[in-house]
Amino acid sequence: MAFTGFGEYAIDFFDGLVVDNSKAYWRENLPTYTRDVRAPMEALLAELLAEFGDFGEGKVFRPYRDVRFARDKSPYKTHCGAVVERGRGGGAFYVEVGPAGLRAGGGCFHLAPDQLARFRRAVHTDVHGGELADLVAELRGAGWEICGDRLRTRPRGFGADHPRIELLRHRTLYALSTWPPDDALHERTCLDRVRTAWRALRPINDWAAAHVGASELPRR
Repeated sequence: MAFTGFGEYAIDFFDGLVVDNSKAYWRENLPTYTRDVRAPMEALLAELLAEFGDFGEGKVFRPYRDVRFARDKSPYKTHCGAVVERGRGGGAFYVEVGPAGLRAGGGCFHLAPDQLARFRRAVHTDVHGGELADLVAELRGAGWEICGDRLRTRPRGFGADHPRIELLRHRTLYALSTWPPDDALHERTCLDRVRTAWRALRPINDWAAAHVGASELPRR
């Protein structure tokens, strides 16, 4: 099935889910989710894998939240996301549809302790750290939002005067771009937006793959 855009009621579905995050709402509106959200996301990802599948495997995330350790016990995610990655943390291409519209992103959305150590070692060096600083500056200059969990102070072992101290404070690091809901969301133009965005993100993902890589720690 070729991607032709998200369905007419995709955003309406999520707007309703934000207001009523219940099993009753989910069951009643499951056909809309399947038709207007899930099936188009699977088609979008399938087409993107033709170009980005060399980076890793693709998957559409489950709609159910893991509420075991969360204060918020609402059972459903209020967006639908998909990713292409080799393993968590070592770079990823991400796309999401939800109430905010369409989002595309890339970078290190999760860093296990061994990955974080490798990230900081690479950022510490002038060659690899300087390369990442240039990539981040280029993305920020092109209008990307640079995101990630950060320490409030400097990480242990690094001086406050380190030339890349702001990057070293990151415990995750990724770039996001958002398009508010518009007609293009429901057209094939949406594919062009994501594909162009992911091409711009390939250098930062290649950096992550080369200098961070997949975690070598056993999964919990």
